[in-house]
Order: sequence, then C-alpha cells, then structure tokens
Amino acid sequence: MNATVAPTVAVLGLGNVLMSDDGLGPTVIRELEAAWTPHPEVELLDLGTPGLDLLPFVCDRRALVLVDTVRSDGPPGTLRLYRKEAILAHPPRTRLSPHDPGVKEALLLADLEGRGATSVLLVGVVPGCSRQGVTLTREVTAAVPQALRAVLDELDRLEVPSRPLARPRPVDLWWREPGATR
Repeated sequence: MNATVAPTVAVLGLGNVLMSDDGLGPTVIRELEAAWTPHPEVELLDLGTPGLDLLPFVCDRRALVLVDTVRSDGPPGTLRLYRKEAILAHPPRTRLSPHDPGVKEALLLADLEGRGATSVLLVGVVPGCSRQGVTLTREVTAAVPQALRAVLDELDRLEVPSRPLARPRPVDLWWREPGATR
C-alpha cells in the first residue's frame, strides 16, 4: 500500500501582487513552482494577504518558511532572515490595513493552542515601493534569487530538499500583463 506523505513543512508566500514590491512572496513561490520539485513533505502556498486567516496554514506544521517584504533598516532589496524567536520578540504592531499579514498573531495563537511549528524562518526583503503596481522594483527583483536560495537552503537544513526540474517552466506571474514572464 502506497500511503501519501502529509505536508509537514509549508513555504508560504505572503503579499499583495497588486502593490508592487509587496508581491515578493507570491513571486518567489512562482519561481519555486517553475524550476523545482518540492519534497513530498513540503507544501508551497501563495496566500496573498491573509491576516488572521493565516492561522490554519501555520497550525500543525513541523516547520514554516514565510516569504514577504519586511519593514527593516537597509536599502530596498536587502535580504533579512528572521527566526521565530526574533519574530515573536516584540508585541504585535497595530495592523495598519486589512492587507497587513497577521504573521506574529497567527504564530502566537498557534503556539497558544499547542499547534505551532517549532521551526519558523521569515525570508524577508526590504521593499522599495508598496504603491499600486504589478511589477517589482529593480532592487527587489534583484533580490528574488537570494530569497529563493534562502528558502532552498532552509529546506535543505530541514532535510526536505527540493530537486531542480530538468526543464524549468516559464515563471507564471499571472497578475502581470498577458504573456509576461520573469
């Protein structure tokens, strides 16, 4: 009998593809889908901007890798990596809009329920522009390969490596103009 393996690790792309650099998370997920085969224990998800709707996606996982833009010092395109302890080190901020993901809140609630992941990595990139638009800035576009590498390295560390596809597909950035690929 061939039982399927339930995904215990999730790679979650967060962000609004209609707000320029905020589309980083979904872009990295699309890059992964186009060029890599994930381990059977890994689930790749483009979640957009879920707020507290994020909770079901973070519960009952062994590990999480989140990809999003982050408010941080440094020029646009700067890669920042945050472990769970660093993410939860400060109280949650007031959400400024319904598009702000509730990462910290979801992680805290999952832990409170005893269903939180023991390993969490936030792969963040400092944005240059978060105004309406469907393309990443030049600086954040240049950071996409670094963010992708950080995700792949974390999956290797977690012993659920992805395999490169023999023939990568075009990256499907469906929110851009028809026929556009990266």
